[in-house]
Amino acid sequence: MSDSPSLSSGSQNRRQFLKSTGALTAALLTPAGVVADVTRKLPPLPANPVTASGMPTRNLGKTGYKVGIFSLGGQASLERPHNFDVAVPIIDRALDLGVNYIDTSSIYGGPDRWSEQYVGKVMARRRNEAFLATKERTRDGSMRMIEKSLQLLQTDHVDLWQLHDVGIAKNIDEIFGKGGAFEALLEMKEQKVVRHLGITGHYRPDVLVECIHRYPFDTILMAMNAADPHHYSFNEELLPLAVERQMGIIGMKVPGRGRLLSTWTPPSIEAQKHSWEGMAIQTDKPGTLTMREAMYYTLSRPVSTVIIGCDTVAQLEENVQLARDFTPLNDKQTTELVARAEACAKPSLFFRFYDRPND
Repeated sequence: MSDSPSLSSGSQNRRQFLKSTGALTAALLTPAGVVADVTRKLPPLPANPVTASGMPTRNLGKTGYKVGIFSLGGQASLERPHNFDVAVPIIDRALDLGVNYIDTSSIYGGPDRWSEQYVGKVMARRRNEAFLATKERTRDGSMRMIEKSLQLLQTDHVDLWQLHDVGIAKNIDEIFGKGGAFEALLEMKEQKVVRHLGITGHYRPDVLVECIHRYPFDTILMAMNAADPHHYSFNEELLPLAVERQMGIIGMKVPGRGRLLSTWTPPSIEAQKHSWEGMAIQTDKPGTLTMREAMYYTLSRPVSTVIIGCDTVAQLEENVQLARDFTPLNDKQTTELVARAEACAKPSLFFRFYDRPND
């Protein structure tokens, strides 16, 4: 496959428009820009020809999109600096295997946004094969970030733009208040720069519940693994509400950054203390589940898909094979997995124990 971008004339015209204005924000925040941009049309939904035969699919809520039950997360190898030789083949191979949803974020990979860079390298050639999702959370930041995201992802639109990691009540006021990030999301949807709007979180369920009551988001990306019922569970109110609202539900933190898995080798306690993942919870013990058990627990919940970051092509292929072989667990099996996960529940839910008073 060629490395040169494969863009439609409509995409080229829109990109030329954005370039000629000097900045996306300058063009779209003027009344004239608003009038001009509402006439644009988004291209058809992406269509990976391998997905239907590559793995089971489910509805992504009310979006009209059929998503493979395994999707590629933008972390792990996809967030490491100067990692093109590893990350790009993972993304290409994922599409070859039928993955048709890719999740990334403007913060993955630090200020250089390595994750978006790697994804963009592939999207330049294969944009129409993947439903592309990215994230942000402040209004001014969002307007700047979406412009940069389009550039790095080498596309003129994203399929899903999400509010990133909404965790505490203060976030709600900032997002939905005057000048908040929500204004940017609505503007970009109106301008046909983004197709759908979503919300994400892994900290506390009540804040996400409140956000869903405030706006009919198309999707929710939420932490969901077998340890969930033991601390601040998303299963009790949040998940049923998302199902009721016919949202696309994307499960993340499925293996808890490996801590749920019996194959995980804990770093030293000192190393964990200095890791962003271990600010609150350290452990010297591995988890208790296999990757198959961890993935099948989440896929047996009412989710559309799960996103998992991969370190190698081999790991990606193993996860896709698990998705291909998936059969739902019954209530007895899921109850047993939850019970086994209790011993490593706090480390596997480390993201629910941060001190976030000033978030």
